[in-house]
Amino acid sequence: MQAETPVARVLLDPEAGRPANLQTSIPGLVWAFRIPSDGSPEPLAIDQPIELPHNGLLWLHFNLADARALQWLESPVLEMPNAARTLLVSSDNYQQLHAHDDAVYGVISDLKRDIGEATEETGYLHFVMTEGLLVSGRHHALCAVDATRRALEAGRRIGNAAGLFETIIENVADTMDRVAERIAQSLDEIEEQVLSDDASDLRQRLGRLRRTCVRLHRQLSGLRIVFLRLEQSNLKELKPALQLRAGKLAQRLDGLDHTVVEMRERSRLLQEELHLKIEEQGNNSLRVLSVLTAMLLPPTLVTGIFGMNTKGLPLTDNETGFLWAMLLLILSSAAAFLIMKRIGLIRKF
Repeated sequence: MQAETPVARVLLDPEAGRPANLQTSIPGLVWAFRIPSDGSPEPLAIDQPIELPHNGLLWLHFNLADARALQWLESPVLEMPNAARTLLVSSDNYQQLHAHDDAVYGVISDLKRDIGEATEETGYLHFVMTEGLLVSGRHHALCAVDATRRALEAGRRIGNAAGLFETIIENVADTMDRVAERIAQSLDEIEEQVLSDDASDLRQRLGRLRRTCVRLHRQLSGLRIVFLRLEQSNLKELKPALQLRAGKLAQRLDGLDHTVVEMRERSRLLQEELHLKIEEQGNNSLRVLSVLTAMLLPPTLVTGIFGMNTKGLPLTDNETGFLWAMLLLILSSAAAFLIMKRIGLIRKF
């Protein structure tokens, strides 16, 4: 059995009560921001104690791959509904949003972040949002939350918890929009190559782009659906700081989803055109091979006749017999060529 952290030990002591501040740093914390009532964000040192309770809005972002962070979040250090705490530390990988009492919590998808750029892989952000607290976590580095962090560090003002979460969703859409732009540019280049008969090594590129479009469509459509469902629920019963503009976010995601679907269809049409072109090239190669085979059949017959070990073969006693045999070979090939051209088997040479 693992020993309790100092923070958990203090909070679980029934005689200690809730402390005014944490005595140690929070394990697994990636970054933290405090946003007072004036909306100006203040980054907090993750290796220093963080005051709880606090004034204004507090954003804590965790690495859920850290077992210590999961243990800390499972303890009653932060006030949140039990269902929200369970979903926060779970490994669920499907998108969902829930509004319960004084909290909004769920799972949303985002693109994983490599060094300095978005990848095509899907990651998931778990979050719990109350009036004065946003707790988020991920198992892999994600683009949207990192873009939000950089925006806060640059001085972007945030009004409330809903505004902070909406900023994250906007960055999710912006990230996917940039990926969609890269896909559109790649499709333009591939289309130029297909139309210029330079179709070498395009099938793999088209397949990869189409797979990316399918992934983006799956993420965007799922995220749009959960926001539409949230809009249809009783959001007005929540506190003003938690009332998301779900309809506006769903509309933004819907427009981007239509763009991705159009690119998916465009990539499918380019794949079909490329397959037809490759098939046509294969048919041309087979036709040329068939013509060459037909032209070589008569000379093969002539060489077979002269190669028979029988008496009475023509030109055997003629000093120029070899030359006449070669002439017969050439004339037989020429005759086969003319016959095939006459009946339309040869159209272009």
